[in-house]
Amino acid sequence: MTDFPAGVRSLLPALPELPRTVAQLLLDEPHACAEYSLGEVAERANTSEATVARTARLLGYHGYRQLRMALVAYAAKAGEPEGERLFGPVSAEDELPTVIAKLTRDGQDSLGDTAYALDVDALRRAVELVGAARRVDIYGLMTSGLVAQDLAHKLLRIGIAAQAHTEMHVSITSALQLRGGDVAIGISHSGNTAEVIEPLQRAAEAGADTIAITGNAQSAITAVAGEVLFAAEGRGTELPPVSLSSRFSQLLVVDCLFIGMAKARKGSIEALQSSLDALAPKHHRGAKHQG
Repeated sequence: MTDFPAGVRSLLPALPELPRTVAQLLLDEPHACAEYSLGEVAERANTSEATVARTARLLGYHGYRQLRMALVAYAAKAGEPEGERLFGPVSAEDELPTVIAKLTRDGQDSLGDTAYALDVDALRRAVELVGAARRVDIYGLMTSGLVAQDLAHKLLRIGIAAQAHTEMHVSITSALQLRGGDVAIGISHSGNTAEVIEPLQRAAEAGADTIAITGNAQSAITAVAGEVLFAAEGRGTELPPVSLSSRFSQLLVVDCLFIGMAKARKGSIEALQSSLDALAPKHHRGAKHQG
């Protein structure tokens, strides 16, 4: 049986369009749906009863009755919400207090979902691969590119030659230079970003080990990655960027990878301290100049 809501959210990106609409309704309005019959959920989701029943099975339940029992249990445990509006995506009409509440809830949910679904064995293998790497390439676009830069910076601080690439042509050029003993990491919350998948594929063809950090376990990037680390996709908003909380879950995975590296790699703690010692005076001088 799938855990609600964490298990449902982890499966959401891989669902077909209509079942995904139903599942999103369950996540957005859990208290209300706990009171709905099969037909009422179908009507609320603008779909058929057969689709709702199919969604329940795709989510790991025997049928809608078992799914509804999970909803009732969750609603009882969670208590009464401050209105179902706090479960939906951020919209242009939301007042700032509502925006704060929604983003906070979504961030908490994404971090919890990531912890629930992250494969610890895959994380250990990723730590071993990166720790033994001669060179590490990290590919990402837009907000995932910022996460790629964050990981590259962290790895450099413990003595690992790492570079983040956020432009496709440079990414591919760099990937072609990799070989056995190197590692390439692709970060894409959708898992279908061509600008990330292609260089990761090129790196694999060159003989490098490959790792994907994604929110969709059934996406294209998983086919070219030797190891897959799940970072919850997040609910998303009606405003750009598409998913603000995806960055939080990606950073959680990056931090887990980094801490694993720092613990396992000899001399990492000393390297971190040396970095802090070298940079601290510069920060202090900068503060004095600003003052």
